[in-house]
Amino acid sequence: MVAERSDAFVFFGATGDLAFKQIFPALLGLIRDDGFDVPIIGVARSGDLESLQERARQSVAAAGAVDSGAIETLTSRLRYVKGSDDDVETFHALRRELGASQHPLHYLAIPPALFAEVVTNLAASGCAAGARVILEKPFGRDLASAIALNATVHEVFDEPAIFRIDHYLGKEPVQNLLYFRFANSFNEPLWNRDHVASVQVNMPEAFDVADRGAFYDRAGAIRDVVQNHLLQVVSLLAMEAPSGTTPEAVRNEQFKVLDSIRAVTPKDVVRGQYRGYRSVNGVAPDSTVETFAALRLHVDTWRWGGVPFYIRTGKSLPVTATEVLVEMKPPPQSVFGEAEPPDADYFRFRLAPDMSISLGGRAKKPGEAMVGESVELYASHESGTERPPYQRLIGDAAKGDQSLFGREDAVEAAWRVVDGILDDRTPLHEYEPGTWGPDAAAAVLAHGDRWHDPAVPAPAATVTAPEAPTAAVTAPAVQAAPGALGAAPTPAAVP
Repeated sequence: MVAERSDAFVFFGATGDLAFKQIFPALLGLIRDDGFDVPIIGVARSGDLESLQERARQSVAAAGAVDSGAIETLTSRLRYVKGSDDDVETFHALRRELGASQHPLHYLAIPPALFAEVVTNLAASGCAAGARVILEKPFGRDLASAIALNATVHEVFDEPAIFRIDHYLGKEPVQNLLYFRFANSFNEPLWNRDHVASVQVNMPEAFDVADRGAFYDRAGAIRDVVQNHLLQVVSLLAMEAPSGTTPEAVRNEQFKVLDSIRAVTPKDVVRGQYRGYRSVNGVAPDSTVETFAALRLHVDTWRWGGVPFYIRTGKSLPVTATEVLVEMKPPPQSVFGEAEPPDADYFRFRLAPDMSISLGGRAKKPGEAMVGESVELYASHESGTERPPYQRLIGDAAKGDQSLFGREDAVEAAWRVVDGILDDRTPLHEYEPGTWGPDAAAAVLAHGDRWHDPAVPAPAATVTAPEAPTAAVTAPAVQAAPGALGAAPTPAAVP
């Protein structure tokens, strides 16, 4: 077991897209904020040290970095090993480049199909001794490959040295789900099957696959975001309180949720593909890969039995956002005899592009009649002060902190949930770009439920309180109610 802080950082795929968009900016942030003072070694098939340094400068400039001192420190610490993932001589050259480093952190920013070979070569060259390894998602392609990959990696690394990264777990809004659940006593009496009617996790994306056609056509929406990002969110929403403050206490409860979710069957999923996807460069002309998925999950626990959990995600949808909506059951009777049944109360957790928590309910309209309207209490959070997820996660891995990383049993449990609906085992429905996916998505809904479409919030006027500078009460959707403090951040489609 590696207890010491990592004394070198190695990243395979140093000239790739992930390194450019995420790893270089994360390393710059660690140098600037945390004094990350270890050698940084890039491994790739082409280029040289000078070209890698220039790519690093371009990367951090694209990310908006202006700290010239930190940028200079980053480029001066860069080293380079040119070679192939399947050539053990490349790894011997890496061991020489590591010099006196005894506890390197290896980041495999490469396709998952190459993980096993790289791990084997790390061991053969001595680079794995005393080391840690970060494995980028997806971890495997299905349950069988995940089990086999875990077995291969465990031949070289013990579980405490393996960091299966899912950057979603490093996002501040996602961590806020866990905090909100267990820092507030008013949640517990309501957070169960007696009061919750349904739970929805929506992750629409307005953009298409762009230049990622070759990658996406090997993955699809279920592998790309459902098996990892969105099931992790479900585990945080549905877990029991951790039994302690250790990282394992939280991860134990997350595993229990994933292990309790019934394997999804074809009747509980609808897959879609946006019109024009098959003409994207790198996509097969007869591709049956889904760019949209809608699922109904059954969480078979005492707390959640009978409560449907819905997941919906896709490319080329109307907006880019991530949102959780927990819909409560209605009152047992209509005390005020309103002609139209009121919308249900709800909790809304906005995870992207902004971070907020909302409580939707009913309030009386001004006037003599006992008639109500929907209102929303809205608390927003200032962004920009938290560390970006990759910076946070790489720093945690260098310290050996596994709190925000996937554990072997949890990863395999998540694959088990979706294993029966991967590839073309269910029909594929075409949908027009810019819509909310195929109409067939309604088929996964139960009990008269409906999809709640997130929207990009409009700027809202707020009244600032001295002790709660970001809290505000907002009016009903679209039209402000008399006396409300600001315009609502959500559209009329939301309850």
